[in-house]
Amino acid sequence: MNRYYYDLHIHSCLSPCGDDDNTPNNIAGMASLCGLNIVALTDHNSTANCPAFFEAARRYGIIPIAGMELTTSEDIHVICLFETLENAMTFGERVKSLSIPIENRPDIFGSQQILDGQDNIIGEEKNLLINATLISIEEVPSMVTQLDGICYPAHIDRQSNGIISVLGTFPATPHFNCVELHDGDKADEYIQKYGLQDKKIIVSSDAHRLTDMRDRQNYFDLDDEPYSSALVRKKLFELLR
Repeated sequence: MNRYYYDLHIHSCLSPCGDDDNTPNNIAGMASLCGLNIVALTDHNSTANCPAFFEAARRYGIIPIAGMELTTSEDIHVICLFETLENAMTFGERVKSLSIPIENRPDIFGSQQILDGQDNIIGEEKNLLINATLISIEEVPSMVTQLDGICYPAHIDRQSNGIISVLGTFPATPHFNCVELHDGDKADEYIQKYGLQDKKIIVSSDAHRLTDMRDRQNYFDLDDEPYSSALVRKKLFELLR
């Protein structure tokens, strides 16, 4: 067993609220400086920058996870992570087909840049990525599971777009094995108040700027022999499932 420090909720410059400096290479570089080992890119309602992040992460020795912060029809944020880049991209296309096409206003919301592995701009998402999709909270787990992914409510300790703030409680259904907190110090409070004793607690930064990324604090102990990044990723998904 070896210890792997993680952050499973980071936004790139594709997210309209993400800083333009949050390029795939800058994220991977900052993650390395922070002492992180496993990092998930989770832009709002899109996986378009995941291929570039995978390329950048390899250069910095970071184990990348392809993901998304999905906004449900109820305006709840859900982290969706995938064991393979290919399945993440398939999920991204499905979410795009179930999104409401509202043109982005970069002067108000910020730009939505798609980059290659060298941080060159190769495109821009024209439709706003932060609005709610047509996917309900009840539908998310089955959609993700079909692609061998995992999902869980994001930042349940926040007032904005957290499942508890939106619904007033933590629902019995759909079932989630994990929940995410932004502030790990609130774990005991939320576990007791909302009956989350059966949930794995994940603490991530929800970084929209490079300076939001945290030095290594949260970790998983994983069996990684014989070592490969694919094996570490596989063991992580087995743990979270």
